Amino acid sequence: MRIALRVVGYGLLAAAIVLLPFTLGEFRVTQFTYVGVFAIALMGLSILTGITGQISLGHGGFMAVGAYVTAILSVNHDVPDLLTIPLGGLVAGVVGFLFGFPALRLAGVYLALATFALAVIVPSVASAAGSFTGGTAGILLDLPTSPIGRLTPDKWLYFVTWGIAAALFVLALIFLRGKRGRALRAVRESELAAVSSGISLANYKTLAFGVSAFYAGIAGSLYAILNFIVTPGTFPVTLSILLLAGLVIGGAGSLLGVLAGAAFVEFLPLYAGDVLRPVINAGQRLGFPVNDVDPTTPGVPSVVYGAILLIVLIAMPNGAAGLVRRVGALTKQVYSRQNPSESRVTP
Repeated sequence: MRIALRVVGYGLLAAAIVLLPFTLGEFRVTQFTYVGVFAIALMGLSILTGITGQISLGHGGFMAVGAYVTAILSVNHDVPDLLTIPLGGLVAGVVGFLFGFPALRLAGVYLALATFALAVIVPSVASAAGSFTGGTAGILLDLPTSPIGRLTPDKWLYFVTWGIAAALFVLALIFLRGKRGRALRAVRESELAAVSSGISLANYKTLAFGVSAFYAGIAGSLYAILNFIVTPGTFPVTLSILLLAGLVIGGAGSLLGVLAGAAFVEFLPLYAGDVLRPVINAGQRLGFPVNDVDPTTPGVPSVVYGAILLIVLIAMPNGAAGLVRRVGALTKQVYSRQNPSESRVTP
């Protein structure tokens, strides 16, 4: 029964994703395409941080690697955009795998700082290597075209992005099944116990970094194609922090929860100021001195964004996935109370 419900849920979600672009305008379709890009990056971050327990603040750097691979190959070597996407993931995956070796000696906040340094270093290297990366001016990509006449470029990119996201979701499920998934979760719970059980920390930690960076590289390549341009400023340090926040919002360790986290990363920074307007109007009606508060003032949206993040974390400490599980458990309890004969175990 549970498997059947899960299959039905996946089917409804897939149908909603397929039908969504035909009900929205071009701008909204592009926004939900970015949600798909961030969902791919968060899947990788979920494998590394949520499943394996290795905190990363450097995923923006891995995305930048994938984006520059796509930009350089497509512009300087005339490689078709779509063919550069797996190459961007592979190069970023190799970088992540190699980064996993020095990270073996680090844990906790020290590992977070090391990955944060990666997010700082990659844009700086891109700025310095001007002859290769275009420097601060970056690399300008050609506008994408749709090979299917009935689809506009924005819808074509939407389906490409979400198609890749669906494929990577299935690959993540396969990757986390069986012995490999249990070993990664054992590393998260207790490294000492994992080693005592015969699990190689070096193998599984570097593997998790490599796979996670591969996902981030794919997301970076898609991000470059969507943006039409790649510069060092395209992947600021704040992007890595946003991705980690999105992972927590969606639910660390939940592959489906990354959808909520990706929507958080895409929409909340854009509309944080708009959220404040009804609060100001309500305050004015109650007589509070909020007439001088302007939602468009620099810094105000960031304050609102931080406040919303705190409220969400307090209300949903286990993220959106934890909230769904809690609602499901409560629904099951209510159903069992209303139908005690069906829930009774027969001898």
